[in-house]
Amino acid sequence: MMSTIRVMSVFVAALVISGCSGTKVTRVAANSTIDLSGKWNDADSRMVSEEMLKDCLDKPWYQQWAAKSKIPTVVVGEMRNMSHEHINMETFIKDLERVLVNSGKVEFVANAQERQALRDEVASQKDNATSETKKQSGQEIGADLMLTGSINSIVDQEGDEAVMFYQIDLELIEIQSHRKIWIGDKKIKKFVERDAVKL
Repeated sequence: MMSTIRVMSVFVAALVISGCSGTKVTRVAANSTIDLSGKWNDADSRMVSEEMLKDCLDKPWYQQWAAKSKIPTVVVGEMRNMSHEHINMETFIKDLERVLVNSGKVEFVANAQERQALRDEVASQKDNATSETKKQSGQEIGADLMLTGSINSIVDQEGDEAVMFYQIDLELIEIQSHRKIWIGDKKIKKFVERDAVKL
């Protein structure tokens, strides 16, 4: 009986060791650039957000707003993924929001989904919060400008080589007049070479 238990223990230990032997995890800096597949990744999202919005805020429209002694208020509108692959657009939107807010050059308001959640909270406070702390409806700040955009892609593949091309288009639109006051684009091209390319 004891020998059977020993054999089983050795067998279980061997299974555990063999199951773990193929995995290795190395922590890296969150802002490091690691491109394994050639597909859109966090580094692309971060780079595009920073470069495009720097260009946006450096253009003449901003000096015109500054001359009015008014900081523009911006909201992020629809961002469409029209590429060939799944892209987490929420991460891209958050990168855009981060750059805009941290620039100090614009004020920023919540998007449509966030505004609805906030309105629900204000409605809840009406009946449940104390009169000293409840917030009033109808006090929202209206945005002056809306940032919209899209991500498109083209894949050119032959055998074990592929070229991944991404084009990111962003537009800043004046909400009152629907006038487009800035249009920007960023292009990314990656050459991918491996034994079996599956894109």
